[in-house]
Order: sequence, then C-alpha cells, then structure tokens
Amino acid sequence: MNAKKRTTKPASPEPTAPEAYAQRRSDIARLLDVLDMELTKHAEGAKADPTNWGRVGDLGHVRGDLINVVAFLSGMETEEVERFLNEAE
Repeated sequence: MNAKKRTTKPASPEPTAPEAYAQRRSDIARLLDVLDMELTKHAEGAKADPTNWGRVGDLGHVRGDLINVVAFLSGMETEEVERFLNEAE
C-alpha cells in the first residue's frame, strides 16, 4: 500500500508574557492616538452644533469609561480618580 506522507505546518510558538505585554501596550498606544483623532473630529461637530447636548453626553460616557480604566490600572477607587480630576479644576 502506498501511503501519502502528511506534511503539517509546525505550530507557531505562543508569545511570551513580555512579548504579549509589549504588543498589548502598543495596541493601547495606537488606540489612544485614534481616540485623540476622534476627539478632534467630535469637537468639530460640537462647534458646528453648539446647542447639541448629545455630544456632551458622548463625552460624559467616554469620561466615565476612562475613569474606570484609570481606577482599574491604578488600583484606586473611582471616587479617588474623580477627586483627582476635581482638584485639577
């Protein structure tokens, strides 16, 4: 009997923790750049329609999400992050 030889592609190695960390950090930096660009576009829309409170609500939602992210990464409570923001005013 003539059996065909199977060729299998070698499995790619899983990334190491430092490699995965570096990739995710890079992804986050790119996302922050995109966020900055989107905020600029959003501000242009707000300027064109200054009575639209919906855009204020948009930013309130984004602000809340960012407060949660900062609280998560820093180990702070969201109230502490809010106090930090209020002190800057």
